[in-house]
Amino acid sequence: MPSFDQIFHYRQVQDAAKSAMARLPALLTTDDSEQSIAQKAHDLLCQSGFPNTWYYDCPALVLAGNRSCLSISGKQYQASSEKLGGKNLISIDLSPEKDGIWGDYSRTFAFEFGSYVEQPKTLEYRNGLRFLAQLHEEMMQWLRPEVSFHQLFQWTNVRIRESGFVNLDFRSNVGHSLENQRELRQFIQANNHLALSEVDFFSFEPFVRLKGGQWGFKHEDIFYFNQAGRLECL
Repeated sequence: MPSFDQIFHYRQVQDAAKSAMARLPALLTTDDSEQSIAQKAHDLLCQSGFPNTWYYDCPALVLAGNRSCLSISGKQYQASSEKLGGKNLISIDLSPEKDGIWGDYSRTFAFEFGSYVEQPKTLEYRNGLRFLAQLHEEMMQWLRPEVSFHQLFQWTNVRIRESGFVNLDFRSNVGHSLENQRELRQFIQANNHLALSEVDFFSFEPFVRLKGGQWGFKHEDIFYFNQAGRLECL
């Protein structure tokens, strides 16, 4: 379980990512592309005093259009220059870092009629966004410190399949621990029987597509267990 000091410093970094993400949708236009959105996101992080990233050289991984289902490491990622146009779906994954402390935060935005819409009319957009929000809520209700990375992986993938979705992650995992080196991450994947309480913080980030659908959805937060053993969102 993390100390109060750790929680304070990790929350600072995560709050910078949340602030940038909250401001970003209003800045999107039909002429934007993955490249320009990634630059806008990084500019916002820099304005908050967080110019660095722990995720290779990729402070903002942006996927849009026919690439929204693309699962790729930040090590190989190259942002597209294709414009959004009047309708699109945009997933943005921010990974700021400061003094060895990581943030990790992703959201998916619907773009209709040439601008961001909080309540999309496209059914596939609504279903994907609603499912991930609900999945996070369900996970918060039952997860306990003794649950292993493997058990959370199994539960999540069962819920994904039962709900008519597909796990798009290239590793098939649904999150990882936060460390001070990328190589030390513990992944929420099959056969990792380490208890979640053995790490201070972990991300939960299912990346899914509706079966037969064309759009990929991301929703990520960082979690930890408090002194009472209850799960909290950073």
